[in-house]
Amino acid sequence: MAGALDNIHPGLSQQEAIRLLLAPLDDLESQSDPYMAAAHLINFPGDATEQALLKLIDNSEQSQPRRLARRKAVEVLARLGCREAIPAIGRCLASDDTYLVENAAFALKELNCQDVEIHATLASLLEQTSQNQRVLIQSLAALQVEQALPSIQKLQDADSPGVRGAAISAMAKLAGSREHLLQLEELMFLPNQMDRQSAIQDAIDAKAVELLPQILRTPVSPVFRMRALKALWPKEGGQSEQLNLFSALDSLIEDHPESLQLVHAYDHSPGNEFLVQEFFGTDFSRCYLALQTLRDRSAKEIWPFLHKRWFDEADNDYGAHYFFIRLFALLGDAWPEDAREPIKLILQEAINTRRPQFMKSKPAAVLAISRLGFVYSPENFTALLDPLVTSFWECRYAAVMVAPQDALRVALKDPEPFVAARARHVLKDL
Repeated sequence: MAGALDNIHPGLSQQEAIRLLLAPLDDLESQSDPYMAAAHLINFPGDATEQALLKLIDNSEQSQPRRLARRKAVEVLARLGCREAIPAIGRCLASDDTYLVENAAFALKELNCQDVEIHATLASLLEQTSQNQRVLIQSLAALQVEQALPSIQKLQDADSPGVRGAAISAMAKLAGSREHLLQLEELMFLPNQMDRQSAIQDAIDAKAVELLPQILRTPVSPVFRMRALKALWPKEGGQSEQLNLFSALDSLIEDHPESLQLVHAYDHSPGNEFLVQEFFGTDFSRCYLALQTLRDRSAKEIWPFLHKRWFDEADNDYGAHYFFIRLFALLGDAWPEDAREPIKLILQEAINTRRPQFMKSKPAAVLAISRLGFVYSPENFTALLDPLVTSFWECRYAAVMVAPQDALRVALKDPEPFVAARARHVLKDL
């Protein structure tokens, strides 16, 4: 199924995409056209698309443009749910292109491949250290390939944290072996962000609800932590012995750095410009550390530089965008008078944005509007609490946290259970 970011060439037809996919490279204006075409075909489900992608997969040409396009074709076929592609994708496991093998293993998992010969091939590839063993383990576990257990068990001691975590998770899933699951906690606080994110996914795959408190303290994007909470929170009864649901959800939506266990520290006090620059980095632990440090700085001194950086680049950098808004809320009343109106306009734009990559800024902006004391009308809350207007449920949840009680009754019927439960929690004494 196509996603919000898939149709980046809206004028490109299916027919033209298929032509670009299969045309001789010498006839193309750009060597990247086959890859672009393969990616774009996700927007055209159906037999013509599937046959074109299958034709590309079975094309033995080894030029780099074809290899890149072939990797994408395997991914797209899986997203389209094309089970007829399983034999062709299975043949990709014999390729010398390890990235194609990786994509094929992932695709076979997504398509729920039950071919025992392909299972045996996947298991044999685990012995090759040149392959992406993490993805292979995840696929074998999802497909319930118990014959791979001896190989997976050995990899619980792998040097790579990602492989080790996947193996621990797979042993819990395939063999019910949960004695090593607590090791995932250590992986959640490693210096490398990818290792931390992988450990959270491993906990989700192993249904390790006992690790939720640690996951909620892991310094990664709140998207990963929220995904884990939704996946692991008990469905029956809605309660956990370790956590209060609303405390956990509120903490995630507020996302204060103090609620996290940061894995970095400064050996000296950095300047404001350095700290703001950290918001543009990719490691969330460093971003949260900068946010925590800036909270104790002078808002009056920070504002001119912050304002300039916003319009220079932060408004188009989704990571910095989020942390700027968090900083606006953290410093609250400390902002100088001349900063309040520009900040209000920034927050309103963030709440109303339709840019999909900026969705996590929306609930942050809702809370920031309230924290800075800006008056929000009942009509504004009506829109924020309407699923047809505000489709991002975390934004509706943030609105429930700060909306006047007389505006909350509409949220009692929210399609997202967490939003409806939070509204009931607020209104229970009325």
